[in-house]
Amino acid sequence: MKEALSLVQRLSAHPDSRCWFVSWSPNGTLLASCGGDKTIRIWGKEGDSWICKNVLQDGHQRTVRKVAWSPCGNYLASASFDATTCIWKKKNDDFESLTVLEGHENEVKCVAWAPSGNLLATCSRDKSVWVWEVDEEDEYECVTVVNSHTQDVKHVVWHPTQELLASASYDNNICLYKEEDDDWECRATLQGHTSTVWSLCFDAAGQRLASCSDDRTVKIWREYPAESGPDLSWKCVCTLSGYHGRTVYDVSWCQLTGALATACGDDAVRVFKEDETANPDEPVFSLAAQVARAHNQDVNCVSWNPKEAGLLASCSDNGEIAIWRFQEEE
Repeated sequence: MKEALSLVQRLSAHPDSRCWFVSWSPNGTLLASCGGDKTIRIWGKEGDSWICKNVLQDGHQRTVRKVAWSPCGNYLASASFDATTCIWKKKNDDFESLTVLEGHENEVKCVAWAPSGNLLATCSRDKSVWVWEVDEEDEYECVTVVNSHTQDVKHVVWHPTQELLASASYDNNICLYKEEDDDWECRATLQGHTSTVWSLCFDAAGQRLASCSDDRTVKIWREYPAESGPDLSWKCVCTLSGYHGRTVYDVSWCQLTGALATACGDDAVRVFKEDETANPDEPVFSLAAQVARAHNQDVNCVSWNPKEAGLLASCSDNGEIAIWRFQEEE
């Protein structure tokens, strides 16, 4: 059996600027992209082609770094270098700006929704992670500001089923947060990377966390029962090294197949498969497919479609999006 990563389509998404991030809607029918041109673009399929359905502009004054769909698919949050997070509401086939969340002192680097849809997390170059609560009237209130990192916080991601939040930072560390008595606190600090941790993702069950770094490695962390107290116990069970020529900027774990994709500063997209027969305490991942020149500049993000197995989107500093199909060849 050979694995293949074949190109489905290339999209000139944010011409003359970087395309920073792509995010699939929960039902997999729409793809949101954001870039240095301060816009968000919504892509949908018509026939066999992906086309731009909407351009969301005037929401931000500077680069839009990340976008995230709410679990219900009716809201989109965008994090920008203008220090704000914008919430957009889907109205029929259009989107309207609902509210702007302010408070961070510097660039907002990432935004993520909790699985319930009632909580939103943001992180910033100001070294803080904020947790916001959303009520029925679409009112957003900051309930916690956590300062557990000593440097720029690059990424936040929620556990798929629990209200557990993880963050990655320029300080080389990963922090895990849980709520205790109405306050969010750092419950574990995962140390192991030797340079900036750029991105994180949980597996489908939420029992493992993948992290990627400027140190050119991907690490797999696994949760173990805590020996005592409220703290969490996560340990690194696997390090993927020697595959990436430069910084690994993003990692995405397919919720349907378990394949792990990476976006790298060496212009490549790679997909790793896990050996299902290996000991879970010592997982083995091997390179299943790679496209060395996936883009002609840095690859910033990879994202698996949540409903269509093997459909992968990537985006690059050259402003392009690429849609790929990962499949096993007989």
